[in-house]
Amino acid sequence: MSAPTTTAGATPMTHRQTLEALSGLLLVLFVAMLSGTVVSTALPQIIGALNGSQTQYTWVVTATLLTATATTPIWGKLADLFNKKLLVQIAIVVFLVGSVVAGFAQSAGQLIAARAFQGIGVGGLQALVQVAIAAMIPPRERGRYNGYLGGVMAVATVGGPLLGGLIVDTSWLGWRWCFFVGVPVAVVALILLQATLRLPTVRRENVKIDYLGAALIAAGVSVLLIWISFVDDAFAWASWQTAAMVGASVALLALAVRVESRAEEPVVPLGLVRQRTTALAILGSLAVGMAMFGGAVFLGQYFQIGRGYSPTEAGLLTIPMMAGVLGSSIIAGRLITRTGKIKPYIVFGAVVLVIGFAMLGTIDHQTSLVLVGVAMFIVGVGVGMTMQNLVLAVQNTVSLRDIGAASSTVAFFRSLGGTIGVSVLGAVLARRVTDQITTDLTAAGIPASGGGSGSLNIDAMPAVVRQIVRAAYGDATGHIFLISAAIAVVGVIAAVLLKPVALRTSLDLPDPAGSAAVAADAVDGAPAPDQVGVDAAEQTPARR
Repeated sequence: MSAPTTTAGATPMTHRQTLEALSGLLLVLFVAMLSGTVVSTALPQIIGALNGSQTQYTWVVTATLLTATATTPIWGKLADLFNKKLLVQIAIVVFLVGSVVAGFAQSAGQLIAARAFQGIGVGGLQALVQVAIAAMIPPRERGRYNGYLGGVMAVATVGGPLLGGLIVDTSWLGWRWCFFVGVPVAVVALILLQATLRLPTVRRENVKIDYLGAALIAAGVSVLLIWISFVDDAFAWASWQTAAMVGASVALLALAVRVESRAEEPVVPLGLVRQRTTALAILGSLAVGMAMFGGAVFLGQYFQIGRGYSPTEAGLLTIPMMAGVLGSSIIAGRLITRTGKIKPYIVFGAVVLVIGFAMLGTIDHQTSLVLVGVAMFIVGVGVGMTMQNLVLAVQNTVSLRDIGAASSTVAFFRSLGGTIGVSVLGAVLARRVTDQITTDLTAAGIPASGGGSGSLNIDAMPAVVRQIVRAAYGDATGHIFLISAAIAVVGVIAAVLLKPVALRTSLDLPDPAGSAAVAADAVDGAPAPDQVGVDAAEQTPARR
């Protein structure tokens, strides 16, 4: 059991103090988001310059997501045990080192390794920002601040591809500055956090961290993703390699569950995961994770390789999706704060997400850009209405002492969904592209071995081959978004099954130790002071 935190009964922060503290946190979130989006339009150029393949293209993204996913629950657990501000600063430093090393990479393999290290810092940032905000703002009021989060995410997601495109299109900069550009922003974030963020330190005795459970989870997920990347290419589905890797992954994850069930301080508390709201939020987050990462990664590739646009133009073409994220997150956040209800917005967002993916599933290399833009906007609306609100729904059901573990658990599975999504969709895309290129080259009387289908250096190909490759990528992209739409249906089911609850107006749940006193006061007709205006997770909404 977790010991009580020192934050119980803390004086609420004013709106101005909250905004000042949020300044550094939002900049941290901006840095983390920018690290992924700035390379989305630049990746075709980067992998082409390093003579990488489609599989390596996918792993430049997957490596970061994988380490971020594996470390997110560890950072969240640490946030329940140690100083949150210090942990955020450590995560920024790790991110900075990974960024610099990635910028100096000389091969695709080195870049993937550097991005994996960078992901450790990203995992900390994506978990700890949510934790710090939850430690400052009650769930009922957090809705409007989620609008600021959505705005920052939209700016990072819109500005990232644009910035990445401009960098690789500027001869005196080059693609390496896609990784260097985040360094000064992260340094500024460190300074702002030092000056503005004031969070009480959780004081716990006999601190224990379940490193074994974390290692088993990371190993199990890693083996599964490696298998996804290479199956049907390096080896067949029905092969001893498949049996060995899938079997090892299942065994490792099963052992991780057993270790987590016995650990005093589990990295992923099974008690939280078994709760209805948390379990359903996890399912929904898997779909949202695929939307966030899959959309940014493969739409950038679609516009550049499939349609022939420059990186800068590809960044501009993704604006509709980010406009949808920005608008929907701000509007939904304010409505949630006003009404105290959250389920209707999550359900609507999940349905919209499926519709958007279904529309993207119809695109090919000749689809009207207007239709593509409308579909991207709809996907953005779905992401904006579900992503932050799924985390908020879970935070509303747990006490403040467990907010780190709860927030990071949802972030973990969202990141896992993105990781698996990018890996699976990338593998499907690579297979379909290879098959179509081989077929079209044969039909054109060109030897398939000379098509260069394994490389993304499009400019080095003959004109006829280049056109065949572009058509193959443009046509295959729609297929992977149909798969995304099918998976997003799971998110709709999860959202519908969520229990309608009211967002509480207090930072923490009512103290169980004081329940007897509360009951006694209720008998006398006077509610306890700490209970006034407090909505427990499963109670009826308080009327304002």
